[in-house]
Amino acid sequence: MSTETDKAVEKSAPRPTSRSRVSGVLIGLTVALVIVAVLSACIGQVPTSPLEVLGSIMHRIGLDIGPMPAHPSGEVTLWEVRFPRVVLAICVGAALGCSGALLQGVFANPLAEPGVIGVSSGAAVGASAVIVVGGNFVAGWAIAAAAFVCGLLTTAIVYLFARHEGRTEVVTLVLTGVAVNAFAGGLIAFFTFIASPSARDQIVFWQLGSLNGATWNSVLVVAPMTVVGIAATMAIASRLDLLALGEHAARHLGVNVERLRQLAVLIVALLVSASVAFTGIILFVGLVVPHLMRIVVGPGHRALIPASALTGALVLLLADLGSRSLIDNADLPLGMLTALVGGPFFFWLLRRTRSQQGGWA
Repeated sequence: MSTETDKAVEKSAPRPTSRSRVSGVLIGLTVALVIVAVLSACIGQVPTSPLEVLGSIMHRIGLDIGPMPAHPSGEVTLWEVRFPRVVLAICVGAALGCSGALLQGVFANPLAEPGVIGVSSGAAVGASAVIVVGGNFVAGWAIAAAAFVCGLLTTAIVYLFARHEGRTEVVTLVLTGVAVNAFAGGLIAFFTFIASPSARDQIVFWQLGSLNGATWNSVLVVAPMTVVGIAATMAIASRLDLLALGEHAARHLGVNVERLRQLAVLIVALLVSASVAFTGIILFVGLVVPHLMRIVVGPGHRALIPASALTGALVLLLADLGSRSLIDNADLPLGMLTALVGGPFFFWLLRRTRSQQGGWA
């Protein structure tokens, strides 16, 4: 590669925000996430203080530091109900934030988010079908398994239909995703129509999203996939930056664009399928969070991906905290809250981007 090409690439490549600022943002997000996680573990019908939460954790890892929960049911409530819910919220939020950043980067499309490739709607079809067939006797793991498998299958169908002459066309993929999502919506409506009243309520509630059924078993499924998915995304971060120069420039620099897109779709499908399988559909996290972090830390994916993962985890924890505390003795649908807050916030981001930058980056 010529010296002129090197200079052109260096000049055109996305320039990251200063390292000190990025480090400060990541540290700040991590501290905020820990604080909100502790506060989230305190909220509930069984009163627990932050010091008791920390003391319970310290005693569990073998350190005799801090007070134990004073309530007789405090220890059991923390470890069987609240901690699984907090950890699952962190994993799912991080998975959705990372998925959104990955899709927007690999397709250079501001509207790219996990729902575009059909994974969420496919998971909803699988869950709805199992709920209708199983009725009141269907187990939660059966619903999760059906949602996971159908999410992966729907993503594969969207990807295969988007291929033309050995390559994936971005516009075709987005349009195919829209068509498949519409078809999936029709199937969900059909299942809802033929379902019994109790099954119908279960389908509607599942689609609204909730962390109410979080267990350590679900965490053991989602957490490893989240860690592996984020690690795999970080491994291709430099190639995503090169792809931002354009397909032709990226190919000239040695990037196999088609293989990169295949890998990105696979990572997103695994991350999102595992997440929505246990929580239902959660909207706007994968769309809004990467936009916001791109403004804060810049377009470089080595900073954008971890920032999006941390912010996604923080946003979902805050949303879950709101769902449990806004109304006494009620657990509001999580997807409803993220949509109500995320929609107007995304509109504000679009307005800000158009007025200040004239683009989506």
